[in-house]
Amino acid sequence: MSDGLPKNPYNEHSWIIGEPTIGEGTWIGAFTVIDGSGGLEIGPGCDISSGVHIYTHSSALRCVSGRLYPNVDRASVRIGSRVFIGANAVINKGVYIGDEAIIAAGAVVTADVPPRTVVGGVPARAIGRVDLSDPSNPRTTAL
Repeated sequence: MSDGLPKNPYNEHSWIIGEPTIGEGTWIGAFTVIDGSGGLEIGPGCDISSGVHIYTHSSALRCVSGRLYPNVDRASVRIGSRVFIGANAVINKGVYIGDEAIIAAGAVVTADVPPRTVVGGVPARAIGRVDLSDPSNPRTTAL
């Protein structure tokens, strides 16, 4: 266990705050920030790659107002079942990611992602679909 990081059963090099609900069989890579302070549900069987940040809060308005706006805004994040989140992706507060979606490495997710959708970019946008018509041979197709 590294000094200063809260203990968690997923990865000793991951920072998990709040009390997120994390489904069975979900894997969380090193150097991730998992913020459950505003409510976070992660479904079963997900892979969350190294360097991913999932935020359920924002202090942006408090900061730019010189603290005249005293709040840290919070909104829950829900991540469905069997979702893959690529390295260094960022998931912002209030986002829903549907089952079997793929979030590309480095994507910044600012809006909901439908099930079986591949998103990438900054901000993330739909770039493909997940085809599971033959589960033993899954594919992605470009939009």
